[in-house]
Amino acid sequence: MEKVVSDSNINEGMVLVSAMHITAGVFINDNEDGFLQDLDEMLEKMAPFGPQYHHHRTGEDNGDAHLKNMLIGHQVIVPVTDGKLDFGPWQQIYYAEFDGRRPKKLIVKAMGE
Repeated sequence: MEKVVSDSNINEGMVLVSAMHITAGVFINDNEDGFLQDLDEMLEKMAPFGPQYHHHRTGEDNGDAHLKNMLIGHQVIVPVTDGKLDFGPWQQIYYAEFDGRRPKKLIVKAMGE
């Protein structure tokens, strides 16, 4: 993301990062040991993989991935100040893939002056 901000030449503004698919997500959190495993375990408890979803009537079998997208969210906005991303000391942007069957797009837009 730092390269996006640098290439954009914005000094003050924001960067939008959006997963362009309904079975993927984007979020910001601390890069701390064990966090991603804890997140995976929590999401699996809340929306476990399995045959129990009404969505599967469509012929798909990724109902859990759609729900996990809703729990995580599909986009984040990060402020830019003095030409740098405004993150906390350990924060970073994460991309979360819940299905993995189709090619996905991630859109990044830097906006500002």
